[in-house]
Amino acid sequence: MPRHLHIGPGNFFRAHQAVYTQTAGGWPITAVSLRNAATRDALAPQGFDYALAIRDAAGERLERIDVIDAILVAPEDPDAVLSLLTDPEVAVVTITVTEKGYDLHADGTLDLAAVQGDLDGPPRSLVGVLAHGLARRTAPLTVLSCDNLSGNGRLLRGAVAAFAEAAGLTLAWDRLAFPDTMVDRITPRTPTDLSAHVAAAGLPPAAPVATEGFTEWVIEDAFAGPRPDWAAAGARIVPDVTPFETRKLRMLNGAHSYLAYAGLNRGFAHVHEAVADPDLRAGVAALMGAAARTVEGFDAAELSAYADALLARFDNPSLRHALAQIAMDGSQKMPIRILAPLRVLHGADGPIAPHVAALAAWCDFVRAAERLDDPRADALAAAARGADHRRALCRYLDGSLPDALLLAVEQA
Repeated sequence: MPRHLHIGPGNFFRAHQAVYTQTAGGWPITAVSLRNAATRDALAPQGFDYALAIRDAAGERLERIDVIDAILVAPEDPDAVLSLLTDPEVAVVTITVTEKGYDLHADGTLDLAAVQGDLDGPPRSLVGVLAHGLARRTAPLTVLSCDNLSGNGRLLRGAVAAFAEAAGLTLAWDRLAFPDTMVDRITPRTPTDLSAHVAAAGLPPAAPVATEGFTEWVIEDAFAGPRPDWAAAGARIVPDVTPFETRKLRMLNGAHSYLAYAGLNRGFAHVHEAVADPDLRAGVAALMGAAARTVEGFDAAELSAYADALLARFDNPSLRHALAQIAMDGSQKMPIRILAPLRVLHGADGPIAPHVAALAAWCDFVRAAERLDDPRADALAAAARGADHRRALCRYLDGSLPDALLLAVEQA
């Protein structure tokens, strides 16, 4: 029977890809953690089943998700993970490891120094595990990055190719596919009282997941072999993901980042609290309106309706989506979510003030933070020490930003 392998069994995967696969008929999923055994140890006593709490304006719906059959922990047994990647029954691999899990430079190329230890020893990074595993594979395989990177399939393929070349590995590229994807479902950290709540409803108590009713998955139609019937479960299989990806990254994710930094700077803790502030709500609306000018493939009415729907999702008090969770790894997210549309707007003489405000909010957040949750925390802290911290931090993000934009951020 065909199988689905997933790398990164966190909350988002368990609210999204696992649900689509179960709804599509239930190919068994074996998951792999690249870091630790926490999720495996929590779910194993209940047969890897877990409860999903779907919460929105319509109320709450509880579901049992039972499509995972095992979770492997790569640091414990890397050979077992590599063997799984060579298994001909595994037809698709999905990945959710966050932006920093790809070990990429700002230009999207692989940071070989970050994965140097994987060239010869047992691989521990995503790219190292994939390259070593795929080098042993003979059957076709589709590898789908489901993280918030623009052109995620293309970037992952390029990183695997760069690693393989450096490691002297040969891959059967004609049997491999790396489609671009876009995923969307707001999935906060699990509320502390959710385990008791689902247990009272007769569902597995360990490691439940809370999410919203809205869900979206858009996948490039570029598969190497069979796949679960994700389309029957609501996924869209399209020739080009780019318009959907750009809309989501720049309107939803960009607005989320603005809310996170501006909201935390004002003392808010959750998305629904921050977006209720009149000034921040106006800022979010302005940012989404400006970002919409950089999105192609949709008419103005569609983009306006999308922005309205996002505000309604942000208003959802049932999720208690922590701003601090969104604020993590800002150095990886801001270039994609804020700088990319800002450059387009600046070049077209469009409205830049909303994105400038988002950059300024991030800079001030970094400056004030006692401890940054960011892979480049030390470098950011050093850049933020001077009197011109906004200019220094923007330069750190992108050394080629025009002086006019730097001045605008300083004055915001």
